[in-house]
Amino acid sequence: MPLPGPGGKQSFIIIPVGQEVAIGHGMAKQVEETEKILDDTVWQNYLNQIGQKIAAVSDRKDIKYHFKVIDSDQINAFATPGGYIYFYTGLLKEMDNEAELAAVMAHEISHVVARHGIKRMQAALGVQVAYELVFGAEGASNAVNSAIGVGMGLTFAGYSRNNERESDSFGMHYMVKAGYNPQGAVSMFQKLAELGGDGQSIYEQLVSSHPDTQERISKAKARVAEQTPLPKSLTLGTKKYQQMKSRLK
Repeated sequence: MPLPGPGGKQSFIIIPVGQEVAIGHGMAKQVEETEKILDDTVWQNYLNQIGQKIAAVSDRKDIKYHFKVIDSDQINAFATPGGYIYFYTGLLKEMDNEAELAAVMAHEISHVVARHGIKRMQAALGVQVAYELVFGAEGASNAVNSAIGVGMGLTFAGYSRNNERESDSFGMHYMVKAGYNPQGAVSMFQKLAELGGDGQSIYEQLVSSHPDTQERISKAKARVAEQTPLPKSLTLGTKKYQQMKSRLK
């Protein structure tokens, strides 16, 4: 059925929202069985607070969003279908202010809003499994388990360039609506480019389908320029973030 995504854009999704959330929950369970969740409730609450603030101004409010920090040196973040979003401490340590965190958070939320993950999944599952998910056939539970396995592979295989561009665009829109200075997105892309060392960002090294880093930086700067002068109420949140960053050993 046609379902709204970022900006009200309609997409044809056959997998019901309830099944999408069940698949995402199963994927989250696997993630948390294999990864080390950061043992710091202050950080977990802080990440959740920022995530919920951005989710509240997004174009998708039919699901509950979940946000957690993984204790790992990996420089990455990812989202599963159904609204489960994870940040690695390795990425958080590279950030200097809350607006940079909000930029990545809004990008990942945009993937969920646009249902990028579930679109790829329904294409990869095949007709029979998709039918079982949609119509609740006898093998529905097996279909969900199959979807979880497929979803785990797809999550770390990356999105298409068009998916990434859409999430960049709407991510900046959402972070501004949530009260963050979009300059945080520009500085975050620049940081990732520098960390890549060869013109590619860390994201691009992990996911070859990401748009060219310089293209992303240029477009982010253009979007900031379009909104200039920025409202004085928008924040970078440097002081608070530095306090939180000092907790990451």
